[in-house]
Amino acid sequence: MSTIIDETCLDNMQSLLGDQFIDTLEFCLSEFERLESEVRMTIDSDLEAATRNAHSLKSNAAQFGAMSLSDVAREIEMALLANEVDKAKAQVDKLTEQVVASKAKLQQWLTSSV
Repeated sequence: MSTIIDETCLDNMQSLLGDQFIDTLEFCLSEFERLESEVRMTIDSDLEAATRNAHSLKSNAAQFGAMSLSDVAREIEMALLANEVDKAKAQVDKLTEQVVASKAKLQQWLTSSV
């Protein structure tokens, strides 16, 4: 799966946040990792928490243009809501790959645009 970053979302967030944009983006990147880790840790023991973390990751990723990451998080969230736990678990490795790749692309964008 390729990693898709929608730079229009980043430009919009940068316009909206102004001087706070870089700090917010850096915080969001750390949140991607934290939320992915929470999904991984709770998917076997607390489906409600796993669903909540997948939902938060989906939303945060979409706000900052990490569309492919948002899509995988949405797939996990929807599978968990449908009680298709095995389907959700099958997406967790893809989620990890998307967090790593999306972070790299967003940091590259940040370096080239600032």
